[in-house]
Amino acid sequence: MAFSVSTKASIFPTLPSNSDHGYSRKLFFSKPPSLFQPPFLNKSLKCVQSLSPDSKPSPSSSPFACSAVSFPSSAAAAAELVPARLQQLITEFGSLTEPSDRVKRLMGYAALLPPFPDASRVALNRVMGCTAQVWLETRIDEEGRMRFLVDSDSEITRGLCACLIWLLDGAAPADVLSLKTEDLAVLNFGLPGTQRSRANTWLNVLVSMQKRSKKLLAEREGKMFEPFPSLMITSDGIDAKGSYAEAQARFLFPDESKVEELVNVLKEKEIGVVAHFYMDPEVQGVLTAAQKHWPHIHISDSLVMADSAVKMAEAGCKFITVLGVDFMSENVRAILDQAGFAEVGVYRMSEDRIGCSLADAASTPAYMNYLKEASVSPPSLHVIYINTSLETKAYSHELVPTITCTSSNVVQTVLQAFAEIPDLKIWYGPDTYMGANIAKLFQQMTFMTDEEIAEMHPAHNADTIRSLLPRLHYFQDGSCIVHHLFGHEVVQKINDMYGDAFLTAHLEVPGEMFSLAMEAKRRGMGVVGSTQNILDFIKQRVQESLDRNVSDHLQFVLGTESGMVTAIVAAVRKLLGSSTTSSEKAKVKVEIVFPVSADSISQTSTRSPQGVESVTARGYHFACYTGVASGEGCSIHGGCASCPYMKMNSLNSLLKVCHQLPDEDNIIAPYEAERFKTRTLSGKEIADVGCEPILHMRHFQAKKEMPEKLVDHILHQHGNLSS
Repeated sequence: MAFSVSTKASIFPTLPSNSDHGYSRKLFFSKPPSLFQPPFLNKSLKCVQSLSPDSKPSPSSSPFACSAVSFPSSAAAAAELVPARLQQLITEFGSLTEPSDRVKRLMGYAALLPPFPDASRVALNRVMGCTAQVWLETRIDEEGRMRFLVDSDSEITRGLCACLIWLLDGAAPADVLSLKTEDLAVLNFGLPGTQRSRANTWLNVLVSMQKRSKKLLAEREGKMFEPFPSLMITSDGIDAKGSYAEAQARFLFPDESKVEELVNVLKEKEIGVVAHFYMDPEVQGVLTAAQKHWPHIHISDSLVMADSAVKMAEAGCKFITVLGVDFMSENVRAILDQAGFAEVGVYRMSEDRIGCSLADAASTPAYMNYLKEASVSPPSLHVIYINTSLETKAYSHELVPTITCTSSNVVQTVLQAFAEIPDLKIWYGPDTYMGANIAKLFQQMTFMTDEEIAEMHPAHNADTIRSLLPRLHYFQDGSCIVHHLFGHEVVQKINDMYGDAFLTAHLEVPGEMFSLAMEAKRRGMGVVGSTQNILDFIKQRVQESLDRNVSDHLQFVLGTESGMVTAIVAAVRKLLGSSTTSSEKAKVKVEIVFPVSADSISQTSTRSPQGVESVTARGYHFACYTGVASGEGCSIHGGCASCPYMKMNSLNSLLKVCHQLPDEDNIIAPYEAERFKTRTLSGKEIADVGCEPILHMRHFQAKKEMPEKLVDHILHQHGNLSS
């Protein structure tokens, strides 16, 4: 049951009787510091019991078992308490006009919070994401109500937790779970509102309360929460939990002979290597180890790959090998040509086509029809995801003025274009999930203050965001097959089991996963963006934990392709290895969780080495290797996050190409990334026209404004089309 409170967007649950709980009721019954009189005391409350500081509970009692205040026993009466309490909190802190007074009031409540048992100050009870240390204990009492004990090493944080305990302790589980972080966000405690501030503490504590409540409820009902596979990284090493994680970890420590072989051939033939984060773990493991001996190896997202190739060419590399999908090698080839390095050879890793579901979606007649609609509706700008072919970029740009984007700069690109060009219409594609997420983000911005919006883009406010929404379009039939796997079952399990962990999500994930990560982001516990954004977020949180110099367990849910884990592990191990903490007892554990659907993994046999089984059929013996149950990454519920196209870039292919170079006999000719010889409808070379949207993006990144040439193209679009 939910209730409305006379404040904006606040819905709060029922709080039942608290007749057997002690310290949280006593907290507000005791006379507070003289600087304030708390509003919680009212004539309906009655003191029924209290313990002196020196008294000891009986052996049968628990830290939760003493009561100081009785409450109405009927559900109807109890239901009125939570909205009344929330309104009292809002009224109380709202009546204090000075932020410093609100902080003093908060610290006054902190002084009333009883001591937390020293034995419970353990890592298992820590709440993740708080700037201070917070410990939480949760249980279900005999009447099925939730009981909480909480403490912190920060007085302000203790005050926040005291308010939260006063609202929820003794509530029914359903009421605890129905409360949302945005319901609490209306309270202004006079604290800074940044993501990493203590103002988010009670939001993170609430989420931890809910996660632990779900776990206790499941255990009481005889259900088992089967955790996702994960990698635990410490300064002492790596521990893999679950067969999927074991498969990922197997290649984090590569065969040294393979590393030596690769380094030798790269040095001998002056070959540079650019690879995407989503490579197979075996390939990434070898490349990461080889980087220590050969500087011209770079693993990154798709945007940086071409830039890295140019730097390698400038350093003297004669060949560039590209480990990615075909549009990546096309981009590298075209950018090298633009930079004056036409003589540098560019090679793919397969003689077969290495596709991409997004690039394919943008090559369909449906996408061209989408752009034709844009072409007859000037002024229009086509914002195309960089994960598309050079041909698509070229044909699009001739039809509609086009600029490329990445998942890390798409929001700023769209906002800047709307700010510069009046009445502009933007047509984003081809990723449907990303387009929908961008639209949802802008809708959420309409509920933000103008100051908050200005922090995202100084030229916008709530009115401008509302006005642009009808002019933002996105393609309705394109998706990444990997990020599509983050379906309902996976998201529900993340919400149930990992709601208090750090959540990472690529901007290409479906809306359900996007919303979950965005909620975490608002309280400093999540990131939504590109692969590089995800890596930077994890590194930042690990460094913050190391700087605090306390034992910590950080848990990150990896909401993107599982190949990212190699770069993450390398970065985390480097941070943990370089840490010089003053206390040998301070240990930081970093857990990377793979949100994998149960339907996506086959079980391995403990009797067979490395998951190899032997079966006999009609007299023949077959070796069976454990893999994904329904194909690479396939599950009706989503979840394996492994791209089959990226896995076509094998270590054997890389070594084959490198050993064959220079390819004087054209033995590996199908592996070469050729230049486009075809022309657009206007007779221009595809490589030239296709590179222009990329160059527009580079200008925007450098100058933070739309290129003058692109703006002129947009404003004179109709004339260009008719000519």
